[in-house]
Amino acid sequence: MITKLFSRYVLALGLTLFSQGTLPQPTLVLNTAFGSPVSNAQQTGFADQVVTEALRRIGYQLNTIKLPAERALINANRGIDDGDLLRVAGIEKKYPNLIRVPETIMTIDMVLFSKNMSDFVLKDWESVAPHSLAIISGWKIMEKNFAKPGNRVEIIKTDNADQSFTLLLKDRVDFIAYSYWSGLGYLKTHNITGITLVQPPLASPKFYIYLHKKHKKIIPELAAALKEMKKDGTTMKLFEKILKPYVPE
Repeated sequence: MITKLFSRYVLALGLTLFSQGTLPQPTLVLNTAFGSPVSNAQQTGFADQVVTEALRRIGYQLNTIKLPAERALINANRGIDDGDLLRVAGIEKKYPNLIRVPETIMTIDMVLFSKNMSDFVLKDWESVAPHSLAIISGWKIMEKNFAKPGNRVEIIKTDNADQSFTLLLKDRVDFIAYSYWSGLGYLKTHNITGITLVQPPLASPKFYIYLHKKHKKIIPELAAALKEMKKDGTTMKLFEKILKPYVPE
């Protein structure tokens, strides 16, 4: 009898302890096409850290998967993964199963990098004509705006930054169009010199998290957590720690 009572006590105690904090937090799997210092495999990039903290505040964990930009959207829209880490507003028009979390993660300059065009004067998207450039397939803002000059611009689509920068370094294109932070991060990581960042930026869009519609219930809570992080200084601290060291002197 005593043995049975003791066994029941141990079982009840174990269940109580298990319910008080040992249950793992649910994980959201978000795709990303960005590179360091915005996002990386170690999840130490700026966007990684911002979203990790925001999700922690609402009881979730983050797991990111690096995919080509177009594939990332397709997988997220199909619900294979839970969403996309960073996208500009408006992609839900083509990918209706994705819902935007209405609080910005960051604003990112879309820029040109060049090897032999250091004196080039950039006025707008169409000023790249009649030059050649590489863009990463699936970067919708690039695809949409560089389509305006039509065949006056030779466009080569690539799968990733490695391919784009390789084309530039081998003089296969005059420019590559990429994001400011990830471009600087790529040059620093690979110790590449002799590449010019063309100013001013082509555009400076805001980027957001997109979640598959199956997670729509947590969107208001996640947006509130992101907003609170800006108010309490968490987001700025992460900027100072992760992004600011990449700013050219």
